[in-house]
Amino acid sequence: MGDEEETIKIGFPLRKWHVHVYNGMGVGQLFLHCKSKDNDLGGQNLEVGQDLSWSFKENLLGTTLYWCYMRKDDESHATFDVFWMEKDNRWLSYRCNWKNCIWIAKDDGIYLQVIPKNRDDFVHK
Repeated sequence: MGDEEETIKIGFPLRKWHVHVYNGMGVGQLFLHCKSKDNDLGGQNLEVGQDLSWSFKENLLGTTLYWCYMRKDDESHATFDVFWMEKDNRWLSYRCNWKNCIWIAKDDGIYLQVIPKNRDDFVHK
């Protein structure tokens, strides 16, 4: 099989996901700290245009969850989920084109790119 899926012995495909978080603000640094229950990506400052990205495979229990804390220079901040496993609704999966979630911090809030529609949707203030 290719890079997108890996089959384990019981035949359950584990999808590989990619998450990107961009500093799309007009000016200023963005402090970003992302993690999951098992993986702490550490805190870092992103200059305008820079991003943090990582890849992972879904866990067998269907409980994979990543979240990020963001803070702008002026001390406004937010904490929110950037990836979660969906059971019934496919809101996130659709927007991420079932493999590639692109979050963008802009001056007025946090957006998620809707890849199939080639647009950014406002998600968080």
